Amino acid sequence: MVPPDRIPADATVPPVPTSAKKAAVLALCYPDNQDLTRLLLILRPPQSGVHAAQVAFPGGGMEIGDRDLLATAIREAQEEVGVSPEELSPIRSLTEIYIPPSNYLVQPYLAWTPLQQRFMPQPAEVDRIIEVPLSNLLRSENRTYCIRNTSYAGPVEVPAFSFEGHIVWGATAMMLNELRIMLKSL
Repeated sequence: MVPPDRIPADATVPPVPTSAKKAAVLALCYPDNQDLTRLLLILRPPQSGVHAAQVAFPGGGMEIGDRDLLATAIREAQEEVGVSPEELSPIRSLTEIYIPPSNYLVQPYLAWTPLQQRFMPQPAEVDRIIEVPLSNLLRSENRTYCIRNTSYAGPVEVPAFSFEGHIVWGATAMMLNELRIMLKSL
């Protein structure tokens, strides 16, 4: 799901800048009222900076009080959507990814809670909650391409996912694709 112009086929991946800030996101799975597994995504508000109006996982920058990046991901999910840390069971980390526009090196974490969720979005951070059936991640018809302006080129055609009328591209799409590949291997 890496946009084709981001890393040319004959290039090596450039090193992450030493100035990159650490961040973490939480890919939270949970049951709905029909016992189907859902995956939590959020839509960032239109005025929220470099990632405005983009679909993402809850998460953000590491703070001094965070013991590690997993603690960052859990704290951010609690602040942004009201997830209770006591209800979470971390499953594993996914591949970290560098996001050039915001200069963050992001560590994604996959987690589970057996409890149905009643999210309380924090309006400054979350415009909308997007609850995606996990099975939709495996459906090929949800993978697509879209035209986007990126930090390195624009407009450019990029790979994406389409869920319930929302386009997910960039770093979040790359994280989702890793999760999709993991699920397909089970």
